[in-house]
Amino acid sequence: MKNLVKLGFAALLSMNTMTAKAQKSTPNNDNSLLWEVSGNGLSKPSYITGTFHILCSKDFEIKPKVLKALEKSDNFVMEINYTDPAEIKSLQKMYQTDKKISEQLSPNEAKELNTILADYGTDLKSIDSSSPQALYALLSTKAIPCPQTEIKLYEMELLQKAIKDKKTIKGLEKVEDQLKSINEAYNLRSTITQLKMGKEYEILFKQMIEAFKNENIHLLYSLFKDERFMNTQQEKAMLTNRNQNWVKAMPEIMKNQSSLFAVGGSHLMGENGIIPLLQSKGYTVKPVSSL
Repeated sequence: MKNLVKLGFAALLSMNTMTAKAQKSTPNNDNSLLWEVSGNGLSKPSYITGTFHILCSKDFEIKPKVLKALEKSDNFVMEINYTDPAEIKSLQKMYQTDKKISEQLSPNEAKELNTILADYGTDLKSIDSSSPQALYALLSTKAIPCPQTEIKLYEMELLQKAIKDKKTIKGLEKVEDQLKSINEAYNLRSTITQLKMGKEYEILFKQMIEAFKNENIHLLYSLFKDERFMNTQQEKAMLTNRNQNWVKAMPEIMKNQSSLFAVGGSHLMGENGIIPLLQSKGYTVKPVSSL
C-alpha cells in the first residue's frame, strides 16, 4: 500500500494545483470524462478518460462507460507505465536528492520551513535529505480528506483491471520527463510557498473532487491554472508542453490498435488541452455519455 500511495503522489504531481475562482456552467454535452477519438485514418476508435489520481473510498467510482472503453481497447495507456521496472526505479529516485534542503536555505528560511512542517506532522530534520517532490507529497497527504487506509488510486485500479484482462500497457512519458517538467515549474522555494497554503488546498481539493464526480472537465481544468497557484511558466511546463508531447505520441499508439488513454483530468481541456490538440490534427473527438 505504501508503494502504491507513492505512485499516486507522483501522479498527483502532474495534476499540481487548484483554485477557488467561480466558474461558469459548462454545456451538458461537454460534461464527460470519457471521449472517443476516431477518423484521420484510424482503423477503429480509441478513447481518452480524464482521471483524478487519488480519491477517498467514499468518493471513488470508475464509471461503467470507462470500464467498457477499457474492455473494447487493446492498449491501456497511462501517463507513465508503472509496470516498467525501469520506471519504478526512476520513481524511487524522484524522492532522493544530493543536496540537503537545509543547505539550500538561509537559517531564517530553514526555521520558517520547520515551523510550516509542524502542520504536516514532521520537521526539517526528518525530511532534510528529501527532494522538493517529497515535500509535494506531504502537501498531497494533508489535502486528502481521509486516512491513507481509505485511499484509492484511480489509475492503479484501472491498471489492475487492464492487467487482469491482458491488455498491453504503455506510457506517454517517462518518470524522468515528468521530473524535468516539475523541476522547470517549481524550485524549492516555490514548493515551500505552496506548503504555506495547505489549508486552502484542503478546501479546494474537495471542490476538485466534486467537479470530477460531476464530470465537469472545464471546471477541473480551471481549478489547476489559477494565477495564485500556477503562473504562465508553470502552466507551460506542467500542462502545455506535456500535452503537446503526448499528442505527438498518441497517433502511433492508436494507429492500428484501439487504446484507452488515462490522464489527469486537467490535461483534457484548455487551448492546449489534449482534446483540442487532437481535433486540430484532424481527429474527430467527441464526448461519450454511455457505451
